[in-house]
This record gives sequence, structure tokens and C-alpha cells, in this order.
Amino acid sequence: MSEYLTEHLAPNRYFDKNFNMNAVKILPGEYFATQENTLIVTVLGSCISVCLRDPILRVAGMNHFLLPANNDDASVDTDSARYGVYAMEVLINHMLKLGSPKRRLEAKIFGGGNVMQQFRTHSVGEKNAAFITEYMQTEDIKVTATDVLGEYPRKIYFFPESGEVKVRKLKSMHNTTIIDRESAYRSKIDKQPASGDVDLF
Repeated sequence: MSEYLTEHLAPNRYFDKNFNMNAVKILPGEYFATQENTLIVTVLGSCISVCLRDPILRVAGMNHFLLPANNDDASVDTDSARYGVYAMEVLINHMLKLGSPKRRLEAKIFGGGNVMQQFRTHSVGEKNAAFITEYMQTEDIKVTATDVLGEYPRKIYFFPESGEVKVRKLKSMHNTTIIDRESAYRSKIDKQPASGDVDLF
């Protein structure tokens, strides 16, 4: 496998005993794309994850991103939306490298919950959901399923071989890990300049 195809793989790998298969866990700001039947897992609060898949080659990928709080407008034309655009373009670009044409990609969208009390006044979840809806329309990517907004975090299990996504609503949290991770991620992206553009090919 070439260096390009391995440089962005998420480092959190494990064997999922419940589904009896190898798995990768995606954290805020990460993504993963693969040609293998590797379960892709993430946990979402206000963040968005897009599960992309080429149904012919069965190449699949997932990202996990959040828009910063520096703009009330969630349009893809705003500076804050560049974080979401970048998150989508690096994932799409990786899938193109694995042989999938953009026109064949199908998407399932999850997250955007209002689960963090300190972010509710800024409608963080709604802004993220609005952004990704507009992005998919602008880029003409077919969306086959969505589960966004609401009050609860979600645990997402994406099965590349079938394209199936299982969603578990976390209606009771035993710790603050989800909120802590997203809060730290949000603080980081609020303070740094937006990432550069990624060229699609």
C-alpha cells in the first residue's frame, strides 16, 4: 500500500467483539477511508459524521468534524464552514485515491445534537447540520439517510461491506468523555486559522 493511502488512517484500531471484526475508532477532527471490511466507529455530540461509500467498489469512509463558533452563518461560503469543507474534501480525496469516482459516492449523515449545555445558545448542532445539508446539495452528492439534531449523543457503527450504519442513542452518559473531547476540539479550532483548501481530482 502506498504512503498516501496509509498516512491519514486513524490510529485507534481494535477488535470489536460484539461484531466479531476489526474496527477503527474516529475521534473529533479525524477521518478514515478503506477498501477493506473494517468497522468504522465514532461517538457524536454536536459534531457531524458523514459516512461515504461507493456501492460498486465498496470503498467507504467516515469523518468527524465541527464548525468553529466564529460565524453565525453556516453557509459553505463562510470562513467557519471551511473546516467542514476541508473535512469533506480530505475524505473524498482519499476515496478518489482508492479508485472511487465522486459521482458514484453516496452519503449517510449523523450527529449535530444539542448535547453540550454551553453550546446550546449558539445552536452548534443546527449549524453543523445546516452546513452539511447545503454542502451535499452544492456538491451533488446523493444522501441516502440522515439522523441529525435531537438531544442525545450517538454512537455510530459503519459497515463498509454492506453500507449499513447502526446508530445507538446514548440517553444516559456515565461520564463526560464525549463532552470533554468535543469541548477541547471546539476550543482548538476556534483558536487556529482554517485549514487550507484540498484539491479534488
